[in-house]
Amino acid sequence: MAQRHHDLTEPAARPTTGPSTGPVTGPATGEALAGYLRAQATDFLRALRTHRETGGTTGGTEDSVDAARALRRTARRVSGSLHTFRPLLDPDWSEQIRPELAWLSGTLALEHACEARLERLLLALHRLSGGTPLPAQQGRTGGATGGSSSDPGTGATTPGSRTTSTTAAHRKAAAGTAPQPATAPDRGNLTVGAAKAGALLDRQLTLARTRAHSTALQALGSSRFHAVADKVAVLASEVPLTPTAPTADLRPFALAAEERLTDAVAALPLLTAGSPYNAEALVHGLSPDPAPHPQDAPWHQVRLLLRLHRYACEVLHGRGAPLDVRLLTAGQALDRHRDASEAAAAAAQAARTPRIAPATAYALGVLHADQRHEVEAARYAFQRSWQKQTVGTL
Repeated sequence: MAQRHHDLTEPAARPTTGPSTGPVTGPATGEALAGYLRAQATDFLRALRTHRETGGTTGGTEDSVDAARALRRTARRVSGSLHTFRPLLDPDWSEQIRPELAWLSGTLALEHACEARLERLLLALHRLSGGTPLPAQQGRTGGATGGSSSDPGTGATTPGSRTTSTTAAHRKAAAGTAPQPATAPDRGNLTVGAAKAGALLDRQLTLARTRAHSTALQALGSSRFHAVADKVAVLASEVPLTPTAPTADLRPFALAAEERLTDAVAALPLLTAGSPYNAEALVHGLSPDPAPHPQDAPWHQVRLLLRLHRYACEVLHGRGAPLDVRLLTAGQALDRHRDASEAAAAAAQAARTPRIAPATAYALGVLHADQRHEVEAARYAFQRSWQKQTVGTL
């Protein structure tokens, strides 16, 4: 089963993440930043070599997928650290490489995002309709496919072992969320349209995944990517610090990143998220406007700032610091928020498909509302975990 490799909670990132509380042995200086960036650049080059040795595709063997994930992870960390500690680095070099690393990590994440979104939506349809078979998912393990074997007009076949794996993933993703509302959808009408809705989503998101796969392959073979790789190779041996950076204290910069996070959290409507299912958040619904849900942007920004804060903690504390469980829990809630928000948008987009049957549109509407409920549940989980204690000082 495809996995959504989250920026905030990925297992490979955990050993390097430390809490924002507790003293360190002496202040971390620019030398610590240089060592961190060199280590991340070395990991990037190692992942790139593995990726090429395993075929150089973004989908396929497990080693190739792991290598692509490592490329994304290290690119994010270098880019985030360059943003937080940019006064300590050569400004021209930093402003050249930072957006390129962000482009690379975003491009490589698109294919897996499409696959994970499809699996989330199919699983939700399966749950809401009381066991309607999911569309067949053939040919997914070997990379992106050009279409679906499902027939939108006749329903779909049961995906075999896929049902078991996606059910397990749903249990894991749903941990810590509030219970579903007492009012259940009309199972009779939903069952009629669920199979066709699932086939429509499968066709649209599989096409999107195929395009993302091609885009990633083109990116990895482009001169733009080779220029990024060359800059990272130089970074692995020489970090362009400013003359005063080697002895500069890193804590003020990391504290500034933490303060930006706390300010963004303070601006969130946490009181509105005080109940697990907030009716006001569903007003946007299936409107003709295809723009993202207007309430989601501040939460996505908090997720980004939390990621930058965690990376700053990694630079300060190194690999020996214990894990900050509170930041991890908050990151998991924001991951669920992002996934559900994007899934709801995909359901709404599918519902705007011209000339679909009323039963199909009804199923997609129920699915959209279900994912918006999941968004509210994630917000509720975040505000409960965040308000347990204040963020510790660096």
